[in-house]
Amino acid sequence: MKSRLLIPPVLAAGLGCAVFAGTAPIDRHALVTRHNPVVRTVDVDSPLIVGNGNFAFGCDITGLQTFAALYQQQGVPVETLSRWCWVSDPNPNNYTLADASKDFKLPGGRVLPFPTRASTPAGDWLRKNPRCQPLGEIALDYVRADGSNTRLTPADITDPVQTLDLWSGIVTSRFTLDGEPVCVETACAPGADIVAVRITSKLAKSGRLRVRIAFPRGHNMRVKNTPNLDWTRPETHTSQPLGAKLIVRRVLDATYYVVTSATFTPTPADVPHTYFLFQEQSGPLSLTIQFSAAKPSAPALPADDVFRDSAGHWEKFWLESAAVDFSGSTNPLASKIEERIILSRYLMAVQMAGDAPPQESGLTCNTWYGKHHTEMIWWHAAHFALWGHDGLLARNLAWYQSQLPAARELAKSRGLAGARWAKMTGPVMRESPGGNPLIVWNQPHMIYLCELLYRNAAAKGNAGAAQVLANYRDLVLESAECMASMLYFCKTRAEGKGEYVLGPPLWIAQEIHDQATSQNPSYELAYWHWGLAVAQQWRERLGMSREEKWDHVLAHLSPLPEKEGKYVALESHPDTWDNIKSRHDHPEMLMSLAFLPETRVVDRAVMNRTLDAVLAQWDWETKIWGWDYPMIAMTAARLGRPDDAVSILMRDGPNNRYLPTGHCPQRSDEALPANPPPGARKREIATYYPANGAFLAAVALMTGGWDGGSENTPGFPKDGTWQIRAEGLRRSP
Repeated sequence: MKSRLLIPPVLAAGLGCAVFAGTAPIDRHALVTRHNPVVRTVDVDSPLIVGNGNFAFGCDITGLQTFAALYQQQGVPVETLSRWCWVSDPNPNNYTLADASKDFKLPGGRVLPFPTRASTPAGDWLRKNPRCQPLGEIALDYVRADGSNTRLTPADITDPVQTLDLWSGIVTSRFTLDGEPVCVETACAPGADIVAVRITSKLAKSGRLRVRIAFPRGHNMRVKNTPNLDWTRPETHTSQPLGAKLIVRRVLDATYYVVTSATFTPTPADVPHTYFLFQEQSGPLSLTIQFSAAKPSAPALPADDVFRDSAGHWEKFWLESAAVDFSGSTNPLASKIEERIILSRYLMAVQMAGDAPPQESGLTCNTWYGKHHTEMIWWHAAHFALWGHDGLLARNLAWYQSQLPAARELAKSRGLAGARWAKMTGPVMRESPGGNPLIVWNQPHMIYLCELLYRNAAAKGNAGAAQVLANYRDLVLESAECMASMLYFCKTRAEGKGEYVLGPPLWIAQEIHDQATSQNPSYELAYWHWGLAVAQQWRERLGMSREEKWDHVLAHLSPLPEKEGKYVALESHPDTWDNIKSRHDHPEMLMSLAFLPETRVVDRAVMNRTLDAVLAQWDWETKIWGWDYPMIAMTAARLGRPDDAVSILMRDGPNNRYLPTGHCPQRSDEALPANPPPGARKREIATYYPANGAFLAAVALMTGGWDGGSENTPGFPKDGTWQIRAEGLRRSP
């Protein structure tokens, strides 16, 4: 299963593709497996996870979820989650967005309601419903030598060695229990929501070591981010076995799903919603458990098939994509960057391409009730195209295509043209109350992401490019149409020549400013300019004439706001460099030249001074998010400052500390009390995948370069300490 074929993938040199000539092919197997995570203690910060993009299973040191409560309380949770299972509480009051709305005044005097009142009963219900539902907890259960059945504790596990083989996607957990060796292997089926487990031990053969599956009510709804499972109120949901084999029908309010296995008989435990699984034949305890929205037409795959399919899937994943090898480098950061690349690529493939776009904590745990934040889709998915996984980006975009009718209705309700994308949504595109409806930088993402797919297809041939244009024309053109209609032409600006302004109301990317008065944020203006220009190119590629209004916008859009030779966050609040309170959260001024390419609206000298000011004066401790570090690194790289790019990318900070298995937790905004109780959470978000995705996008840009550049690895210093080989990276715009 562990092929060592040294075949570069079909990503040879071509338009927009970074392949460094004159170098030996990268040994993909060696590159990947030298970063296999190995865990040797009961480390709550180092759970491992298997999954297929739509479904994932997190496991503790036992290979299952035996110590799930401990991991959740003190580290990173281990859960079973999908992007298809959602639950809603009853809505007896028939709350609608209108019940959570507040009036805002727009430029020109028009007044429009936006659902921003999150703390009202209606706002609270609409934010929490629907929400992502945990599917079940699968754990080891142990009958001790004296016949007692007390729960296992970490102290029972001795000599643990747990490894995730990234080349096969299989977790192997070895430990000793009461003097007997135990081996647990865990994998996920690539094409179905099935977890496979194989347990080899005399304890399993004798029946003393078995598997327990339990079904919670859901998550604790009093906790917004990283909530614990809710085991209360067992009478409010049902877990009903059907037939002799393991078929459990789960019903929670209006939500229904089934749990099946081909080889096991469930035996109810004394605890509600809990079952023990017994195997009818002797030998290693081998099982699969499948979760699905409806009863499958065929039995779950045997475990051996799942392990085989997992190995084939992950070998193909690593071979048929880009790769970057730092093994010849002497810089001490090189191996850390390479490890972070490999672990991030695995985690993002496991977690970030499902039936509904991902939440920021992926399929590890819930954040914001499982909702998808559409302004994060770039950080979640753009890297897929840059690293040669167009299909995973397309899977994310398929949901947006399906939600175009809802986006058109939202635009229409606000007097806008085209399609307006809601910010915080569940499986269908409905707003969630709060500042969310006033965020606009989600709007151009569809143009950018579709453009990445077009560029990759164009590199391979005209037929593929034409198909991309046909598939995504509505996403691009209707998103752009809405962008243009969101602007207001103020005839008195620009010495009477008039300019287009953006906002108010606005909640800009730096989410700290007054929403009712915010106007002309620097990053959003730059994104509007680039996005509309690319949308015009799409019209021309489609054989259409240029849109006259878009050209008028491009010629008359307000300039990026600046003060004393540096860009500021907002024209309406130009105190970025005068007020320390305006220098935390995202330094959005830099985003105008980061993942966004250089355009005529950005002055390099001004941006250089702005970067200097951010490095020297920004409040890096209060709250700067995990994706900010890679974003700033991209700015430094585009400005020809590779030393700064690497330094910022790997800078130590509260939200840029990666755990041994690749997760990047985010610290809470709320300060802990002076004497916090034992187990008090110092993190609000246990896993934050926009950080991993941004990191991958930054490395792609720093290594593969961007349009118009001819230098290899432009984001890394040419000081002799970096030896980098790359295959298949696509150039960034």
